[in-house]
This record gives sequence, structure tokens and C-alpha cells, in this order.
Amino acid sequence: MIEIDFQNVYGAPPEQLVGGYSGAVQFSPLKPGAQSLSQAPAGSLNGLAMLAPAGTVERRYALALALGALQPGSRLIALAPKDKGGSRLAQDLEMLGCEVAESAKRHHRICVTQGPGDPAAIEAALAEGAPRLLEELGLWSQPGVFSWNRIDPGSDLLVRNLPSLSGKGADFGGGIGVLSRAVLASPKVTRLTLIEIDRRAIDMAKRNIDDPRVEFLWADALAPSALTGLDFVVTNPPFHEGAIENQALGQSFIKRAHAVLRTGGSCWLTANRHLPYEAILTPLFRRVTMVHEGGGYKIYQAQK
Repeated sequence: MIEIDFQNVYGAPPEQLVGGYSGAVQFSPLKPGAQSLSQAPAGSLNGLAMLAPAGTVERRYALALALGALQPGSRLIALAPKDKGGSRLAQDLEMLGCEVAESAKRHHRICVTQGPGDPAAIEAALAEGAPRLLEELGLWSQPGVFSWNRIDPGSDLLVRNLPSLSGKGADFGGGIGVLSRAVLASPKVTRLTLIEIDRRAIDMAKRNIDDPRVEFLWADALAPSALTGLDFVVTNPPFHEGAIENQALGQSFIKRAHAVLRTGGSCWLTANRHLPYEAILTPLFRRVTMVHEGGGYKIYQAQK
């Protein structure tokens, strides 16, 4: 185990590999309330332990941000499972101009460097992973965000099957705002809360939606909130944690939607065809209608 002598962390690196970090300052964009590594002043951190992202561009961007925020001589401990970017982690750091000490333990690759890295290489990685306008979609997005450079087919199908909604509602797991934009096309919508666990997606949604009726909430949609008595919920619920399918996650979104809806309110849901959401929808809701099925997806309207 590599003991850390600082209290800064990105993500949730296994404590059996880096030691305990209870009370550490968190910098992951997937941890609501965390600090932003992109806003950390240069040379402000006395070290950082990072569970590096699996995606290549996102991983190099996060590493480059970390190197820029480190104090001279302080350590960056970056690790990842071997099959989720770990096998390329040392190469990434070397490409950024760092000398790396690498080890392997518990199916992870662990890399330690003190930077500072090559300024030109770091700048290139930051540019590659930065927010950008996808002109073909007319949307702002960023590598690392769910379906970052295309509209997810399930969301697209739900957009094409949504009626003109009215009243107040929520978009659970709203991402960069694709569903919310469709909902807000109805002038009868009075209030919409876009809830998303990824701060980067929230930042992009704020660029993509300019409407005083929308509230952006960086939070876990399953966490307790003040939402209640809603007229509608729209959602393309996740069913993976990392690369592992977890159908219970999507089922929890459905239960949460039911909890915040008023009697008579509706949940509009898109789901992959193989997901057995009928088993959770039918006992909860008074009426469940499959509005559309095709292209490997199903669209439901569930009325409370």
C-alpha cells in the first residue's frame, strides 16, 4: 500500500491501495459538492490520489489538470484497474512528460510521479478534453460525459415521442440537456428541474439551455430532495455502474419518480428493450402504457 501524506483525492481509489483518506478534499466531477480540479489554482495542491477515468481523452485531461494544480515536488498517485485504463496509465503520464514509477497490485496499475510534466503536452491534453460546441448537434459537450458526442438513441426516441407537457416537472439524469430542451419547447411547462450527478454535464446543460423556467441541480437523482407534487418526470435512467450492468439502478429511478409525482402525474421513460422495467412499473403506477417500441428501445408513460 502506498501511504498518502496529503488530503486531496479524485474519485474513489481503493483504500487498500492508497490508505485511508477520510475527510480528504474531493475533486471528482461525479461527486456532488466536490471541488473542481479545473478551478484549482496552479501549484495549490500538496499531492493528489486519483482513480483515473477509463476513457483515454478524459483520463489524460484529468491527469493534465492534476499536474497543473500540484505544488512543485508533490506527488500524484494515479491508479486504475488494468482493464479500465490502468494498462495505459504510465504511457499517458510519460506522454505528458513525466517520469513514472509503476507498480501493480489487486488488478490495478499504480503510477507515482512528481511532475511537473511537459507544458506543451499538458496544454494539448487539456485542449483535447475541454468543453466544446458540437456544431452538427448544436450542443455543448465534453469528453467523459455520457454519450458526449452523439445523442443517445434512447433519449432521441423519447424526444420524438414526448407529448406537449404542462406544469412543473423534473428531468432525472438530465445529462447535457437533450430531454430538457424538448420538454421546455412546450409553453405550458412552468418549471423544470434538471438533476444530474455529473458536474461537467450540468455545466454543458447550462450552456445548452437558456430558459428561466429551468433549475439545474448537481445531485444524485436518488438522494432526498425537496421535490414533491410534480406533474411529470422524464428520464433515460442509467443501468450501468462503470462497465457493470445494474438493473436495480434504473428501477430505483422509477421508484424515485413515483415518489415525487402527484396523483395523476406521469413518468415518461425510455429503456433498452431487454430491461424488465414492467415488473417495477406495473405495481407502482395506476396505468402503464408502452407508447413506442423499436430500434432496441421502449418508451413508457406511467401514470400515478
